[in-house]
Amino acid sequence: MPDTEATARIKINHLLEAAGWRFFADGTAPANIRLEPGVTIKSTDLDALGANFEKSTKGFVDFLLLDANGFPLRVLEAKAEDKNPLVGKEPARKYAKSQTCRFVILSNGNLHYFWDLERGSPYVVTSFPTPDSVTGDQKVRPNPLRLIEEQVGDNAPHNSTYFVPTSSVFSNRGMSHSATPMLAIEHQP
Repeated sequence: MPDTEATARIKINHLLEAAGWRFFADGTAPANIRLEPGVTIKSTDLDALGANFEKSTKGFVDFLLLDANGFPLRVLEAKAEDKNPLVGKEPARKYAKSQTCRFVILSNGNLHYFWDLERGSPYVVTSFPTPDSVTGDQKVRPNPLRLIEEQVGDNAPHNSTYFVPTSSVFSNRGMSHSATPMLAIEHQP
């Protein structure tokens, strides 16, 4: 493992511990981080990734964050400090799906992205979630119909575009982020 990847993993370890995640059991509380559990990837998954992906049918999740019952909550894909964490996006998606996990964190120890596979693209976050902050996230589902059915008042100027923070449409619980993704809505009477 290159030095920059080792350094990134050490930083990520500290960030996870600071957020309350445990590598080891603590009293009656079990460990809630599993390191690099083997994941079997189907050949169709490899074909979809293209020639740049490893030629192996085995992959590894860098960090798997678990709930109190040991079920996967988040896949955390770690990259070397000198790499953009987004380079791990597609393998992380495959790992998450193989673990029946909806949420992904991509990190190089300095830059972190949160990704809800059901909501769209990853976005920058400034800290890792705490174990308590992610309980119930699986129950929150995006509702695109909410946007379609939203009524715009008559006092809106003609042919206007409104920018609505997606946090008003979807929940962003459990992750702090530096920039709220915006959604443009055009109003044409």
